[in-house]
Amino acid sequence: MPGTNLTREEAQERARLLTVDAYEIDLDLSGAQEGGTYRSVTTVRFDSAEAGAETFVDLVAPTVHEIVLNGDQLDPSQTFADSRIALRGLLAGRNELRVVADCAYTNTGEGLHRFVDPVDDQAYLYTQFEVPDARRVFASFEQPDLKATFQFTVRAPEGWTVISNSATPEPKDDLWVFEPTPRISTYITALIVGPYHSVHSAYEKDGQSVPLGIYCRPSLAEYLDADAIFDVTRQGFDWFQEKFDYAYPFAKYDQLFVPEFNAGAMENAGAVTIRDQYVFRSKVTDAAYEVRAETILHELAHMWFGDLVTMEWWNDLWLNESFATYTSIACQAYAPGSKWPSSWTTFANSMKTWAYRQDQLPSTHPIMAEINDLDDVLVNFDGITYAKGASVLKQLVAYVGRDEFFRGVQAYFKRHAYGNTRLTDLLDALEETSGRDLKTWSKLWLQTAGINVLRPEIQTDASGVISAFAVRQEAPALPAGAKGEPTLRPHRIAIGLYELTGGKLVRTDRVELDVDGELTAVPALVGKQRPAVILLNDDDLSYAKVRLDEESLKAVTEHLGDFTESLPRALSWASAWDMTRDGELATRDYLSLVLSGIGKESDIGVVQSLHRQVKLALELYAAPDWRDTGLTRWTDAALAHLRAAEPGSDHQLAWARAFAAAARTPEQLDLLDALLDGTQTIEGLAVDTELRWAFVERLAATGRADEEEIAAEYERDKTAAGERHAATARAARPTAEAKAEAWASVVESDKLPNAVQEAVIAGFVQVDQRELLAPYTEKYFAAVKDVWASRSHEMAQQIAVGLYPSLQISQATLDTTDAWLAIEDPGAALRRLVSESRAGVERALKAQAADAAAA
Repeated sequence: MPGTNLTREEAQERARLLTVDAYEIDLDLSGAQEGGTYRSVTTVRFDSAEAGAETFVDLVAPTVHEIVLNGDQLDPSQTFADSRIALRGLLAGRNELRVVADCAYTNTGEGLHRFVDPVDDQAYLYTQFEVPDARRVFASFEQPDLKATFQFTVRAPEGWTVISNSATPEPKDDLWVFEPTPRISTYITALIVGPYHSVHSAYEKDGQSVPLGIYCRPSLAEYLDADAIFDVTRQGFDWFQEKFDYAYPFAKYDQLFVPEFNAGAMENAGAVTIRDQYVFRSKVTDAAYEVRAETILHELAHMWFGDLVTMEWWNDLWLNESFATYTSIACQAYAPGSKWPSSWTTFANSMKTWAYRQDQLPSTHPIMAEINDLDDVLVNFDGITYAKGASVLKQLVAYVGRDEFFRGVQAYFKRHAYGNTRLTDLLDALEETSGRDLKTWSKLWLQTAGINVLRPEIQTDASGVISAFAVRQEAPALPAGAKGEPTLRPHRIAIGLYELTGGKLVRTDRVELDVDGELTAVPALVGKQRPAVILLNDDDLSYAKVRLDEESLKAVTEHLGDFTESLPRALSWASAWDMTRDGELATRDYLSLVLSGIGKESDIGVVQSLHRQVKLALELYAAPDWRDTGLTRWTDAALAHLRAAEPGSDHQLAWARAFAAAARTPEQLDLLDALLDGTQTIEGLAVDTELRWAFVERLAATGRADEEEIAAEYERDKTAAGERHAATARAARPTAEAKAEAWASVVESDKLPNAVQEAVIAGFVQVDQRELLAPYTEKYFAAVKDVWASRSHEMAQQIAVGLYPSLQISQATLDTTDAWLAIEDPGAALRRLVSESRAGVERALKAQAADAAAA
């Protein structure tokens, strides 16, 4: 398949033929302040297994000036097409290729992204290459198993800094010449260039010294809490090096907070890029610091798993991401002195919720997904690859033992350092250290799709003593359109027994066992007095949907906030949310449950998750004729909690944001206005920059703030973040003109940078503007295929997902989607994204019906 795609078969053939040795890459970025294009010169040395063989090298560039293969000049007009340079007549053994091209700066967050800070009017550059975008900057064999060394030479404007994977050299005449890297994959090479602010330190222990750097734009320097970031980083170095028994494998470790970043962060070897929203300009809750710490640790874990040892092909992407997710959260939970020892609570209430949602979509797939080409992997950075995979790894650790797991990982790193691997390589190492046969486990957990449901079956005698106990496992049918068959799997679970003591639910007993097959007896519980609550999958060891028996559900409904520990509360909240999404619990009853227990919830991350889930339930899953009633109950409760919260606390800030997001009555909107202009205050609540924007955006969406007010707020915050907020507020205004303007800027033009486009889409879609947005259903289906064909992946995906008519919850939306899928027959990636959005509407219809029935 020619062009920007690459099939697995093509990659395998290229890997069979080639061994890549080294790249030398010269980039002239001296004109970066003005933008446009830049000169890229690539010299790559590689071996061919066959004389006379033919292959290709990848390059996305407006112009190719020169191609020289083994001293022979090739005509670019004859050899460069469809983002590939054809290489014919290779020599057996060593070959050398030189490519001179003009490459383009981007504003999409792909390749070499260029951003101009409105505060200082300076340009800031960074690369983002995963999955296939190194070819936007230099000619490369763009696949993970063709590792090589990389030597970058960069000419930059005077006074700028250049950071790459190797240690930063002293520049000579604005020329930065880096030492070659170790053997790494193309997608984890990196360049970050501009007048960045930096703070430096070192990780030092037992004679080891690793230089550490933190970078951000000067306009964010006053907010950069470098000491806190260094503390988390050192915690990760300590814990990972001990658990992996392998020293950090690169020359230094820089973390660069960069603008307009599409993802959370990227694991470039020794030069991690992180979205600069993690440099907090305003007060945030501890949950935000916990998430940032997990991101920092996630990328640090990748230095070993992903960078040192790299997957052979993208079907093992889950190994990279799941391993980094599991180990980052384990580090937070178990590392001495960690500030977030309850990180598994956050995992259960956020990451696993994401996994459960993804696993019930028509696009559900095995953890070890079938990745046929790059188009497949580009849409595969999902809740299964990250969250389900990490959940299954957590279960694997429980199954083989934590010490045995890490001993296997240690052997794996030593055996495959700087190489490429498959899943079987890791499983072989784990089988050696644990003595467990993992072939059946792997087949059932990693090569099948779908989610199991675990239910307790309990019998008691007249005195309340358990006379029989079993766990029933169900394998629900996969969603329509999904590939595969329902599968029963082995689960390692704990069963917790909780008794109501002094008004608190306290765990009085715990049994850990393997559950396998349809029904598993639990004789260890027979003869015990039946407690108030019996919780399957206590401690969240396995990946399964869990249901409570009738008596436990009654106790949890009345006392959910009374668990003494945060994790069982989180598991119960997650189960209630899942039941609501499945239509087993009416939205009005879910709201009542939350309102009865959220005031007792101490974990701020759980509180904020509940805020998001209640809002989503009321917007999508509530019966339309009851929705206003539910929203009124919620906004009244949010305001009451805001006023009652401890002044200056995280809970107060979280409730302020929840109230701002849902304020709807004239009196509530008046309060937002008054808090903005200072005529009213709430003790302890700092209405700082980000909170002000939350108020302004809601006032704009309800017609209370127009262009004049938005422009005035932007004047107060004339920054890149302020620009994004203003774009959201303008698109949120409830007028046909505002919607038409926003639509045209995103769909009919391709000039917006990625972060601003995302902000406009966020403002455009307002839940209380369904009628105003209804005409855009037809416009969406008329435009989305052309958008997909003409835009870069990141930009097209934002539009395909963000502008799908998800709020038009009706059979007509389903029918329109089905007709479009049948007539337009989109490619697999776009079909997947649209089908996932369609599934959301279908689920909402069912949940609305369940809520209406509960009336």
